[in-house]
Amino acid sequence: MTHPLKRNQSTNETLCPRKKVTELPVGLVGLGLMGSSITTAFAVSGYKVIAVAPVAQDLAHAPGYLKEQLIHAETLGILEHPVDYYLDRITLTEDYSALQDCSLVLECVIEDRNIKSDIYRKIEAQVSETTIIGTNTSAIPISSLQQYLRIPDRFMGIHWAEPAYATRFLEITCGSKTDLRKAQWVSEWAEDWNKEPTLLQKDIRGFITNRLMYAVYREALNIHEKGEATLKDLDKAARYDMGSWVPVMGIFRRMDYMGIANEGEMVKKLLPLLSAATHRPSIMQPMVDQKLRGIHSGAGMYSYTQEEAAQWKQAFNQFNRDMYFLSDKYSKKTSSEIEEIKSI
Repeated sequence: MTHPLKRNQSTNETLCPRKKVTELPVGLVGLGLMGSSITTAFAVSGYKVIAVAPVAQDLAHAPGYLKEQLIHAETLGILEHPVDYYLDRITLTEDYSALQDCSLVLECVIEDRNIKSDIYRKIEAQVSETTIIGTNTSAIPISSLQQYLRIPDRFMGIHWAEPAYATRFLEITCGSKTDLRKAQWVSEWAEDWNKEPTLLQKDIRGFITNRLMYAVYREALNIHEKGEATLKDLDKAARYDMGSWVPVMGIFRRMDYMGIANEGEMVKKLLPLLSAATHRPSIMQPMVDQKLRGIHSGAGMYSYTQEEAAQWKQAFNQFNRDMYFLSDKYSKKTSSEIEEIKSI
């Protein structure tokens, strides 16, 4: 079986495949809610999936999780075949040897170094030397996990958003020993998983999205802490201003759209005024102490009845569905297509 990391016979360089590699299975280790969601994402993208449960409890719960997620994907309108078609393309097992033909194996277990290192050892004992190995971690630096790999240059972070099968986000992160060409190849390949991947070429704490998100959290909480705006009004500003342009423009196209000269002046004036706090904001500390979980516990920044919590979950699922298609509609538009949209 030809591996997706094809070799150019004349130069001996690794090349990216020109088409989907759906004839090759992908592997996943860890079948909790996130692991099963990623398994569903691969299946929906057309891949056969070998899903290994490192604990028996995962294996018992996985069929229910997978069916529920595929039914949800069906209601979102993103399935091309009946639910049973995708279930038939997923192999659930506790046997790591089933991973031997996989082109990619992704680890998705709890954030415990000892557990992860044991799993990497078991994966490497079975797969080809050219198989890509990834982790869905959002908490442990990729570079520090590479010490547990016999071949660390094929290891990288491949971090998904939830639900994995209904969002375009994917963040690929290189560790200090990751071969950048392999990470770039995975980034290109990920477009076949219906993703708009980002590639972080250096392993920095928090990766890209967390660093951007927490910078916004810090400034918003600082404004609230100083009594300058309510949580509700801060949320309105985020939803109805930033929310109206971030999905289509991102950050730097927005700067181009507004004019670099003007934005440069605003940067000069505003940056010295922004919060550089490193402490946990006072509004959060009691919530942390009480282990509040927001929508999931009925209390957080806001309070929720069970009905309100269910409504927010439903709204988020529907919004994900709408954004899944809208982001695809606008992200690949050429100048001529944009002109055509404007004329409608």
